[in-house]
Amino acid sequence: MKPHLVCVGGEDHALRIPFLMEMRERGFRVTAVSSGEEAPFLRHGIAHRSYRFDRFATGGGNAGTVRTLRSLISELRPDIVQSFDTKPNLLTPLAVRGQAPVVRTINGLGWTFSSLQPRALALRPVFCGLQWLASFWTAATVFQNRDDRTFFERYRLIGRGDSLLIGGSGIDIGAFAAARRLGPSAARLRQEFGLQSAEVVMFVGRLTRQKGIPTLLAAIPKVLAKRPDARFVFVGPWQSEGPFAVEASEFERFASHVVVLGKRQDVPALLGMADIFAFPTEYREGIPRVLLEAGLAGLPTVASRMPGCSDFIEDGWNGYLVAPRDPDALADRIIELLSDRPLAATLGSRSAAVVRERFALPLIVDQYCDLYDKTINARSQGGAVRSRSATAPRRDLADRRLGGLHG
Repeated sequence: MKPHLVCVGGEDHALRIPFLMEMRERGFRVTAVSSGEEAPFLRHGIAHRSYRFDRFATGGGNAGTVRTLRSLISELRPDIVQSFDTKPNLLTPLAVRGQAPVVRTINGLGWTFSSLQPRALALRPVFCGLQWLASFWTAATVFQNRDDRTFFERYRLIGRGDSLLIGGSGIDIGAFAAARRLGPSAARLRQEFGLQSAEVVMFVGRLTRQKGIPTLLAAIPKVLAKRPDARFVFVGPWQSEGPFAVEASEFERFASHVVVLGKRQDVPALLGMADIFAFPTEYREGIPRVLLEAGLAGLPTVASRMPGCSDFIEDGWNGYLVAPRDPDALADRIIELLSDRPLAATLGSRSAAVVRERFALPLIVDQYCDLYDKTINARSQGGAVRSRSATAPRRDLADRRLGGLHG
């Protein structure tokens, strides 16, 4: 019988459909559980179950989400559970509690460890406490970057489960190439958005302050002073980002030089019309998928020197890293790449090679398959996942602490 993998994520879980399809090809029966739309999963023949949580909320609603997940896991009876994203990584182990081995993938430390707001600083001990609780019901913890692994080791948040480094969820290189080939041409897209002769600097991601959008906007005047034909294209969800969203007025200040496209399904094609990829995030990333996609598209990149970004970009070799919240340094590197096209092409081609060599989907799935096989086998021998024991925290303690959780 095929082992049953239940994969839990948030509203962007559909981005992992290639990962789930590859796991299915490797002999797993796959069910996705997410807070996003069901239709993308069903189009690919992937069973899907829904649950709900609010990324921006704190309070007792998290306990209700745990109960929902626990009921789903009891019904689905998986051989192994995989979780991604900040809140699911906390809620899933607390929900499963020994029903099946849980693998959590820490794809960044999120808003709590990115923001300097007093509320974020106050929530950091809560986050660590919840991760410590979750570790008691976690068979293995996967990290996408070295900084996050070091953090968890320093504060003893891994527990007694395995830990390992796997770079992202994998990029389906063939599907990316097909999407570019079948999508609109770069010339057509440039014409559609009035960018025919422009030097296009593109950002893809959530249009939030934590992603460094204000820093990129602040860099625009300095770039335009040297490269007056530069235009800045922003792609990604915006109005859905609640209190973190950048205000419309901030974009409107540069209306003649900025194109805001919002959330799009044709990112591979859009990347084809860009000259530079800018990613000035202030966020504790895992390894950002958009950085890998921009690299695969052959774009030279200027990114922040932040965890995750620095695991892909080697400063001066396949892109540039600048300090977060430094619009002058960001502008200087953008100007340099726009002014030196042979250099830009060299950096971009190196990034494409790195993606193919280190982040291609089959390579990533190989590592997960090995981990799942090991974890399931250990479970069958009684050694991998500890159900409730004398060393595990009481369930009522876990439930009480859920009230402080923030997405």
